Amino acid sequence: MAPLVHGFDPPERFVAGTVGPPGSRTFFLQARSGTRLVTVALEKQQVAALAERVDELLDEVMASGEPDALIPAVAPLGLDDDAPLEQPIEEEFRAGTMTLSWDPTDERIVIEVFPYTEAAVVSPEQIDEDFEEPEPDEVLLVRLDAGHARSFAKRAERVLEAGRPSCPFCGNPIDPDGHLCVRANGFRRRDP
Repeated sequence: MAPLVHGFDPPERFVAGTVGPPGSRTFFLQARSGTRLVTVALEKQQVAALAERVDELLDEVMASGEPDALIPAVAPLGLDDDAPLEQPIEEEFRAGTMTLSWDPTDERIVIEVFPYTEAAVVSPEQIDEDFEEPEPDEVLLVRLDAGHARSFAKRAERVLEAGRPSCPFCGNPIDPDGHLCVRANGFRRRDP
């Protein structure tokens, strides 16, 4: 059976956002076109990797000197999106594997997000075995022009930075009531 494709080519809005207080936030990708809204939950590290890789891919396309590609070096000012996630937030699925590519025919970044499945998890003992990933039930497919892709990455970075501050000594996050710093011999550090 073919997977259900939540396709947005291009979306009117594609953003990363969070729900909840720093320290217990849930991360989401959200795509909208008209009244159609798709929300996918994912991990903080997945948001960070996607944003970083989007910028890297656009930089690679710029450096390749592709003749027709017009790639902005930074996010265009008019495309900033600081609005919160749209309501209601109804998770379609939790993200597992994500793919990212450049389509030179229409100069768009292509992002595919597949659901997380236990069957796709490979243990260290299975690394040398032939493994066939199961066919996904659904997929989020988003195609963005370079300007909107840079804007997505910029917002994702702001969302990531809006979490708990890092301890200047150990780098671990500081909770509102402080934290036990391993570099300060277990003394509780308070945020100034």
